[in-house]
Amino acid sequence: MGLLTLLDYIVIAIGACGFAYQFFCIVVGWFGKPVQYPDAEPKHICVVISARNESAVIGELLQSLAEQDYPKEFLDIWVCADNCTDDTADICRKAGAYVVERFNLDEIGKGYALGYLFENMMAGTFGEAKSSTKTPSAKVIQKRQAQYDAFLVLDADNLLKPNYVTELNKVFSSGYRVVTSYRNSKNFSSNWVSSGSALWFVRESRLLNNSRHILGASCHVGGTGFMFARSIMERNQGWKHRLLTEDLEFTMDCVLNGDKVGYCGTAMLFDEQPVTFAQSWRQRLRWSKGFLQVFRHYADRLVRRAFREGDFSCLDLTLLIFPWVLFEIIRLGIGAIWVWLGFVSLESQIVSLLHVGWVTLTGSLFLMGVALLTVFIEGQRIGARKLELLSYVLAFPIYVLSYLPISIYAIFSKVEWKPIQHGASASKPNKSDKSGKPE
Repeated sequence: MGLLTLLDYIVIAIGACGFAYQFFCIVVGWFGKPVQYPDAEPKHICVVISARNESAVIGELLQSLAEQDYPKEFLDIWVCADNCTDDTADICRKAGAYVVERFNLDEIGKGYALGYLFENMMAGTFGEAKSSTKTPSAKVIQKRQAQYDAFLVLDADNLLKPNYVTELNKVFSSGYRVVTSYRNSKNFSSNWVSSGSALWFVRESRLLNNSRHILGASCHVGGTGFMFARSIMERNQGWKHRLLTEDLEFTMDCVLNGDKVGYCGTAMLFDEQPVTFAQSWRQRLRWSKGFLQVFRHYADRLVRRAFREGDFSCLDLTLLIFPWVLFEIIRLGIGAIWVWLGFVSLESQIVSLLHVGWVTLTGSLFLMGVALLTVFIEGQRIGARKLELLSYVLAFPIYVLSYLPISIYAIFSKVEWKPIQHGASASKPNKSDKSGKPE
């Protein structure tokens, strides 16, 4: 009985802290004054992209980069055409990007592709060319690579505001060695599935990372749209992160090494969200498994640093990756064993199970309220009609609750990285900073 009570108290205590912190972040993100940064001298920035059969969308990203108001001589593009069977590599070469082709079906995933790309960049070499486009010599490549001050990680389906790189450079030049950006969606209004993902990322940007940045805590990077200093690449000797959520692993590694992740809310990126539940399930299953991997590899070091050095960011990120579903399964499993052994009554454990359900439902309703607040604050940037926004807010709890079976399945299944099929984008972001509506 004592063990079960202790576990219940742990869940209540951690949950209460997490809820209170989320609420505090919402208040700060809503009312807090965003940090402003002055204009900065351009840095040499290298854009790195991992692309697998992305011929339908990568051309628009490259065009989006070409339209940046950032000086072109300070911006290079490197692409890893990872196990491609289409003309992704040729499209990138014709757009002036450096292209490395990778063919490895044993080590699959973005982390492996980025690692291979950085290895080739550092060596000044290319993979086997499939294009007649002239390839620069190794000396030319090494000279260019030696000039890079920072690396900007993007996905092939992204689109950028014209001032995206300029705004990121302002925050980076202020002293942050890692900077993440505002993540919007190209296809928010496709259906409730795409809107669920889109609302999740907009909420993270405005009401979580923005709050952390105002408070001076570290943010976390979310898959795409983040820039990091050359010194971090040299410290890590390239890209060493291979877990299913390599972005989250990168965040933990940076924070443990004393690097705060900054946030630039004026640098807006548009991402393509899954439009079918099957795609969303597969993507979120990988994320859920990746969170478990990151917790297993990094939680103990985060907790030690949090209490030994008083690093609030480590405590914050520990709450972020805490495996609530796994903990509850362990708690209910012990309760079932205690019932079988006759230590506690079945009725008491049914009450505990109902308590878990009530907490889950309450949390989902809370997130629906957060979604409503998000569209209220960021409605102009999201780019959807008011009735659409209302319907997607009402559907948001379904999206959130579907994480429960996904998280349970992730605990017991072997999950591998699988690409998400991207469609051709039908729109580009407006040049106005105030609106994210497609043209």
